[in-house]
Amino acid sequence: MTTAPWRDPALPAAARVDDLLARMTLEEKVAQLYGVWVGAATDGEGVAPLQHEMTSDYDWDELITLGLGQLTRSFGTAPVDPALGARALARAQRRIAGAGRFGIPAVAHEECLAGFTAWGATAYPVPLAWGATFDPPLVEELGRHIGHDMRSVGVHQGLAPVLDVVRDPRWGRVEETIGEDPYLVGTVGTAYVRGLESAGVVATLKHFAGYASSAGARNLAPVRAGIRELADVTLPPFEMALREGGARSVMAAYTETDGVPASADARLLTGLLREEWGFTGTVVADYFGIGFLRTLHRVAGTETEAAHLALRAGIDVELPTLKCYGNPLVAAVREGSVPEALVDRAARRVLTQKSELGLLDEDWQPEPAGPVDLDSAANRALARRLAEESVVLLDNPDGLLPLAPGTRIAVVGPRADDALAMLGCYSFPSHVLTHHPEVPMGIDVPSVLEALRSELPDAKVTFAEGCGVSDPDTSGFEEAVARTAEADVCVAVLGDLAGLFGRGTSGEGCDVTDLRLPGVQGELLDALIATGVPVVLVLLTGRPYALGRRQGRPAAVVQAFFPGQGGGPAVAGVLSGRVNPSGRLPVSVPHVPGGQPWTYLQPPLGLADEVSNLDPTPLYPFGHGRSYTTFAWEDFAGTDPEIGTDGSYDVSLTVRNTGDRAGAEVVQLYLHDPVASVTRPDVRLIGYRRVELEPGEAARVTFRFHTDLSAFTGLSGTRVVEPGALELRLAASSADVRHTARLNLTGPVREAGADRMLRCETAVTAVG
Repeated sequence: MTTAPWRDPALPAAARVDDLLARMTLEEKVAQLYGVWVGAATDGEGVAPLQHEMTSDYDWDELITLGLGQLTRSFGTAPVDPALGARALARAQRRIAGAGRFGIPAVAHEECLAGFTAWGATAYPVPLAWGATFDPPLVEELGRHIGHDMRSVGVHQGLAPVLDVVRDPRWGRVEETIGEDPYLVGTVGTAYVRGLESAGVVATLKHFAGYASSAGARNLAPVRAGIRELADVTLPPFEMALREGGARSVMAAYTETDGVPASADARLLTGLLREEWGFTGTVVADYFGIGFLRTLHRVAGTETEAAHLALRAGIDVELPTLKCYGNPLVAAVREGSVPEALVDRAARRVLTQKSELGLLDEDWQPEPAGPVDLDSAANRALARRLAEESVVLLDNPDGLLPLAPGTRIAVVGPRADDALAMLGCYSFPSHVLTHHPEVPMGIDVPSVLEALRSELPDAKVTFAEGCGVSDPDTSGFEEAVARTAEADVCVAVLGDLAGLFGRGTSGEGCDVTDLRLPGVQGELLDALIATGVPVVLVLLTGRPYALGRRQGRPAAVVQAFFPGQGGGPAVAGVLSGRVNPSGRLPVSVPHVPGGQPWTYLQPPLGLADEVSNLDPTPLYPFGHGRSYTTFAWEDFAGTDPEIGTDGSYDVSLTVRNTGDRAGAEVVQLYLHDPVASVTRPDVRLIGYRRVELEPGEAARVTFRFHTDLSAFTGLSGTRVVEPGALELRLAASSADVRHTARLNLTGPVREAGADRMLRCETAVTAVG
């Protein structure tokens, strides 16, 4: 028997796909361009299609005779034992392959924003916590673990990472982002992509592009960003993750920019992404995003028109289920209103990716290769380490922390004794289990109260909730104040409840009008402080909240961004001193609730000045974080050189741990451009390095600055490097500058193209 060329793994993928496409009918090609939302059966017998108001009615048995592009969230829809879910998915794949002429299975995709969104899978810290670590190698390890778990149960594609750069912290999805700086987002996000892809899972970059710049921080609101904000803030993380991370998929954003929805924007999805950046993977729709071209954006009058707009722009796959790319698209091609070449273009990309995943091979096997364990000891250890590195000590002016072992502690607050306080909105317990209250969580998630009692067994720990997360009831204040008055110290654990579309205080569709602590939590904090007992404020949140009115009143302030299932022990470890805090702020903490709805990346007119009574200066700046040890920054090497506009320059210094315990310092490199042809941020991050040191130990940190890192979008609309003065600032935060090197760039204005340097290389060497 002769194997068809498209089945031959020895042939190049392009040749295999050419042969396969030539054999397929129009209906079979279109079937590769959509997914079906399914749920795995709890008995492992297969999957069942789900219905939704945005789906079309279809017959599953008839549908799969044409083949199928994707299976949507068989694990992330309802609680199912992972081993049974893997068996159900494998049976469904066998059935799909057996029903069609070509025996091609579907790509199975799942969410993996803060861990594989499946029952019983490890719940890691949210991406905002990844940013707080300033530790890309650790995040790469995270991606590798998550990818391994997904592949172990038959999942091929992960819908992460989110590379949106925070532009307004009132936006509900801040918790899903990595931070407010494009360099931090790009480097950490790229590390996650490398980890996920190294495990054989297709990483999907989202949301492309501009989603986080929605007006008024409202979910899906129009984006009114200019070309420079898009080019210099929004797009660089995506470019880095594609060029350096090797991401194989991109998800189009829901939003519209300057009147053009991303899902219908050929300049974005084809001109920039493919023709300029050379991307060859797949572009997938955000859930129901193609249909939204008709229902929300109103740039299409019918589902057929929506399909045509999206396909022409460059969206290859409709998710989560078929609505526009099914029969309406086939009919439009048949009648000549949509060119079949567009279908062929998208199908070629989908099938090429299936070839890369081994789904076109004759020896393809869907069954798991070994036992299924989605919450292994190694996973839990990684979750704990990531949580520990992400906790930020904002303030500890009098050294109250760490707490003494035998202290009388009143633990107060609505987030103190709730496991969900640790988890973001795309964790399985928050995202799915709220609809299944009868089902256990499936993983161990200790609360701060539970972890603190374990951490300090000799301490006398009492508890009072005080109030709810967002309700206005203050009847619990009395008990909370009484418990505090009896204690040596109060640990006030306040913050967010993650949810979806208004069912929480943080998460998708949970936008806020200002940055006050939710509900009456701020008033509870005031009542606790008024007792005169020292109060340690612990914040478990998905965004920063304004703390300026209470500046200096808590004895210490600890910030954790939904730190995952290891978050309770991590926070307790910081309070006890077992963990030396090393997290740094990936977002600024504002001073007042409404005076700073933006980030640190501001040109001069965005800073405090004499022409407005509103001072936007943050209370705690981007990059800020304290430690229980001290560091000296010594032997700075940075002259005032002249270099060409295509040159490079090294700046270095020695960091010495001058305290009595091991710790980590994060050395940050910022660029200040005094004069440019367009306004520039006063400072912006262009490099950083986390350095771990034992007491008395020192290391030399060197940053190699290339002039490409000073490039920006000039008056012509192209990215340029301009001659003139620059300052390189070595700093402990965006506002805490320790050393400055002043450079003068000479020579002509130079265009920085697609081959430019995207990152600042760093080196760390031990010092005797």
